[in-house]
Amino acid sequence: MDFYKNLTVSDWASLIPFGIACAAVGFGVKTAVDKKIGAPVNPDIRKGESKVVDSVDIEDLGNKAVFCRCWRSSKFPYCDGTHNGHNLACGDNVGPLIISKKDK
Repeated sequence: MDFYKNLTVSDWASLIPFGIACAAVGFGVKTAVDKKIGAPVNPDIRKGESKVVDSVDIEDLGNKAVFCRCWRSSKFPYCDGTHNGHNLACGDNVGPLIISKKDK
């Protein structure tokens, strides 16, 4: 396993295209798998729980409540506008769920 100690700079340089090809294939496989089975949408909110469930009493909502749908809000389950940066970064179009009282 000490073969790499005997490689010259030229030998190392000739391995660069192979390394780039391996990285490209790995990235392509990861992208295909993520599209096929999906990647997690929740990056870091209460990851110790098997399922994140929140309950809000309708009487506590007041006239309007804005809920997060991008899973990046620091005030989850409420929206803090973080989806704007998320949308710019990855080209998504997610926005909040807005619940308001209907005027009579």
